[in-house]
Amino acid sequence: MAHTSRSRRPSGAHRRALGALVAAGTLLLAGCGGGGGGGGDQPPGADGTLSIATGGTGGVYYPYGGGIANVLSQSVEGITATVQETNASVDNLLLVQNGAADLALALGDTVADAVEGAGQFEGNPVDVCTLGKLYNNFTQPVTTGATGIRTIEDLRGKRVSVGSPGSGTEVIAVRILEAAGINPDTDIQRAQLGVGETVQALRDSTIDAGFWSGGLPTGALVDLASTGDMVLIPTGEYAKPLSEQYGPYYLSEEIPADTYQGQTQPVPEVVVPNVLVVRSDMPEQLQQDITRTIFENKQQLTTVHPAAEALDPATAGDVGFVPVCPGAQAYFEQAAG
Repeated sequence: MAHTSRSRRPSGAHRRALGALVAAGTLLLAGCGGGGGGGGDQPPGADGTLSIATGGTGGVYYPYGGGIANVLSQSVEGITATVQETNASVDNLLLVQNGAADLALALGDTVADAVEGAGQFEGNPVDVCTLGKLYNNFTQPVTTGATGIRTIEDLRGKRVSVGSPGSGTEVIAVRILEAAGINPDTDIQRAQLGVGETVQALRDSTIDAGFWSGGLPTGALVDLASTGDMVLIPTGEYAKPLSEQYGPYYLSEEIPADTYQGQTQPVPEVVVPNVLVVRSDMPEQLQQDITRTIFENKQQLTTVHPAAEALDPATAGDVGFVPVCPGAQAYFEQAAG
């Protein structure tokens, strides 16, 4: 069973940490517990617990991370895994760096900045390795039919959420806006909302559009699309300039037609791979055990979220922007026969 934990950030910002028990694709909430398994002063898993930094409850990281916590608790002897609700990628890497989490789901571009000590991690590199790629995050800027917004350029002068502070969504939103010639600080009325808050703000007409980066489909957007009035704004044209400027983890891929209600045509969007990262001091055998458990429980994880369909040990280790953990690499080589 996966329990709950409370993150310990140096800023003192409050973070809810909720437990996850996943059965038949349902995420159930449980009581409260301690912080990160390693506590920053011993290797992850040394005390029998592992803490996974995820994201908000309206996105994909949280239920997916809950599924991972559940299969690890069931299958890795002597380990109980927990999940933390966070603001996602940037937040997650800081939690790992500070010992308040042992594993984290994060976007490739954010991880690349973290290991290089660039961007929001300027002069403060994070020592992590990856257990592999999990699935691609689709940039999903959304609006409603009434706004008339159909392109990124249309966002100039509008009220736009660029995602929660400390999220991977914020990183990619700012870069896309800049690629379109829009200053995210002066050319829009900038808001910083999570995906659930973005949906509510669109319904209340307090924002005109909002960015979200997540797997398909994202629950909060499914809810918004149920009204038949959600519009996805394409971003695929910006993948090449972003890749040239920042790195090869920016690609263009279409959100298939009918992913969301009322979305009758495919929509090209910028995609970024999601990776699972761990503290580099995690023992190699535990790295291998975690990696094997995740990839060999693909079917169970798919019942939690369809994004798990993308789990593939043949390609999961093809990551060029963060070191692949030696224990994970050993598993991938074994799986390849």
